[in-house]
Amino acid sequence: MASAAEQLAANLNFAAFGKAEELKKRLWFTLGALIIYRLGTYIPLPGINPLALADIMNRNSNGILGLFNVFSGGAVERMAIFALNIMPYISASIIIQLMTSVSKHLEALKKEGEQGRKKITQYTRYGTVVLAALQAYGIAVGLEGAGRIVIDAGIFFRLSTVITLVGGTVFLMWLGEQITARGVGNGISLIIFSGIVAGIPTALISTFELGRTGALPTFFLLVLVVMIGIVIAAIVFMERAQRRLLVQYPKRQVGRKMMGGEASHLPLKLNVSGVIPPIFASSILLLPITVANFSAGAGPEWLSTVTTLLGHGRPLYMLFYAAGIIFFCFFYTSIIFNPEDTAENLRKNGGFIPGIRPGGKTAEYINYILTRLTVVGALYITAVCLLPEILVAQYSVPFYFGGTSLLIVVSVTMDTVAQIQSHLLAHQYEGLIKKSRLKGRGK
Repeated sequence: MASAAEQLAANLNFAAFGKAEELKKRLWFTLGALIIYRLGTYIPLPGINPLALADIMNRNSNGILGLFNVFSGGAVERMAIFALNIMPYISASIIIQLMTSVSKHLEALKKEGEQGRKKITQYTRYGTVVLAALQAYGIAVGLEGAGRIVIDAGIFFRLSTVITLVGGTVFLMWLGEQITARGVGNGISLIIFSGIVAGIPTALISTFELGRTGALPTFFLLVLVVMIGIVIAAIVFMERAQRRLLVQYPKRQVGRKMMGGEASHLPLKLNVSGVIPPIFASSILLLPITVANFSAGAGPEWLSTVTTLLGHGRPLYMLFYAAGIIFFCFFYTSIIFNPEDTAENLRKNGGFIPGIRPGGKTAEYINYILTRLTVVGALYITAVCLLPEILVAQYSVPFYFGGTSLLIVVSVTMDTVAQIQSHLLAHQYEGLIKKSRLKGRGK
């Protein structure tokens, strides 16, 4: 027999959505915030020559700037006030997570609960400002040395660029937090998601234009559509996959009653690291290409050789890309999930895995299961990222069809839909409680 929660989930429909006023307010707020973000990607920095900037971006479309341009929704190629996007915040968050495993102070804050989380969030904000300032100054210097992009180079241009770009990143950080608190979904993820989705129509038009002119065979376009569908289905299946470890809690006597004894599950996701490994791996590999393109052939000969070997579709690039993804999958998983802490929390709460001794043995068992899951997850992410990469290299398919972009779009969509469903379930529960109160008053 279905449970009450399952019956409520089966009754979710558009009628229930129409009655959920709080959910509709949250959706409208989220949509309005994302529109504000998209408008900001079209406001350019002062003192920029757009024609010279377009020429530089065309030469660096296959480098790291092309990757960041996808995530920023075209803000980089327009050198808008949101050109840095939310990437400094993500970098600061990763650095703080890495420092948590090294610094005893941060590790203690992490265990303090809500107050500790607020302090770590504050440190992340400070780190975001510092990283954004350094990156903005590097962009200002790079623009001045890239040719005729800057109309009036000098200290005033650098200062205005740093202030504008840092202000744009801080505003997006605040906007993402507001979406998380007052909207639907994770605000930071939705900002990156909207940037990628905004470029999909242009990518589709350019792809079909290649098919119309004969540059891409019609059969290949059909295969591309089928492949994208298969990859999306695989991502949905693998992102939802998890290994549930049975956790048993012992019975205890409270007065004359026996309490506890219930069983629970410890869910371990197949892909714990998310989309961080492919982003890190691609950023490192695309860095030599970006440096070589900025030098315009004036750099050393070895740099040109490395750039050629690390081109899209080259065997060496594929090998390093796969190795980088697998390495960062294991590395990042070890940072964000600690089997020792999990085993200690289970021991403190009286929980244990049947057949496994609490404490160190439980930590070893969880680490054993997590390692096996990470191997499968790393192979899955590598396959998802390498297959589209071959198409990008061989057939000039736009960057938007890359594995990293599909991972982000599908993952964020799944999380947002799950939150919408949870809001609808909460609304139906509130309706049931109100009805039961009215019936009680009538009696």
